[in-house]
Amino acid sequence: MEPPKVQQPGEGGLNVTLTIRLLMHGKEVGSIIGKKGETVKKMREEVSASGARINISEGNCPERIVTITGPTDAIFKAFAMIAYKFEEDIINSMSNSPATSKPPVTLRLVVPASQCGSLIGKGGSKIKEMRESTGAQVQVAGDMLPNSTERAVTISGAPEAIIQCVKQICVVMLESPPKGATIPYRPKPASTPVIFSGGQAYTIQGQYAIPHHDQLTKLHQLAMQQTPFNPLGQTTPAFPAGLDASNQASTHELTIPNDLIGCIIGRQGTKINEIRQMSGAQIKIANAMEGSSERQITITGTPANISLAQYLINARFRDVAAMWNDPSSMTTS
Repeated sequence: MEPPKVQQPGEGGLNVTLTIRLLMHGKEVGSIIGKKGETVKKMREEVSASGARINISEGNCPERIVTITGPTDAIFKAFAMIAYKFEEDIINSMSNSPATSKPPVTLRLVVPASQCGSLIGKGGSKIKEMRESTGAQVQVAGDMLPNSTERAVTISGAPEAIIQCVKQICVVMLESPPKGATIPYRPKPASTPVIFSGGQAYTIQGQYAIPHHDQLTKLHQLAMQQTPFNPLGQTTPAFPAGLDASNQASTHELTIPNDLIGCIIGRQGTKINEIRQMSGAQIKIANAMEGSSERQITITGTPANISLAQYLINARFRDVAAMWNDPSSMTTS
């Protein structure tokens, strides 16, 4: 399938639909939301008339994802409102500061790693062209964000420069679609520390270790046993060397307790379908057997398919364990 033909930024705009994700710290999100949600409500009203939507991820996280979806002209309008709001915050903060030079506005985009090569260009030619033509500073992170296949793209400068730079980034993203499955970055909740000892989960509350949910203990044990990758809490692992060398289909089986199978299936099968789509593996969940407290999961595909499916299942256990540890985030799953 050929990538969509798009116009270069100009009077006619790009006139296509796109989704852009921004990574923001809590203070930045607070600025966008505003007092009693008034700021984000106003932004949503202005861009919704153009067919765009602004969504902010839920959860008690130090970082949040702001997703803007809609026609590119409306996306640029949303970016302009966010950039000018951040500039306003900078100006207000300087009124009580001895600093004389105004720091630049900074936004962080979250972009599939497979598209970052196109943003950089051969020998850095594309990113250099963006910097020179817009006046904005653009940096593409070398490492992927934890537990994802996405990288952060940081844009700094005056609001006008940022908007022009975003337009050029949109053109590149549309002309060079992502390759393969993308595992989206999901910020981790800010939660009470959890330790595991003797197969039991404990939360640290003051000077005491309080035994935690039995479910959380089971999830931790499964995450440690069922995956060939790094232990819980470490960054996204690299696939073993030579993993893609063999495309011959094989089968791998997992055993999951009945009371935890729901977190893999998800509401109306959404989670298991997402894992199937991302991994490219066939995943079958056996029916519950009378008298058995466990269910069998059969994964079929290439070694790469199977390993990615195992990793995604493990990541799902991590997500659910985090939600058990932070009940306020449970409504988002």
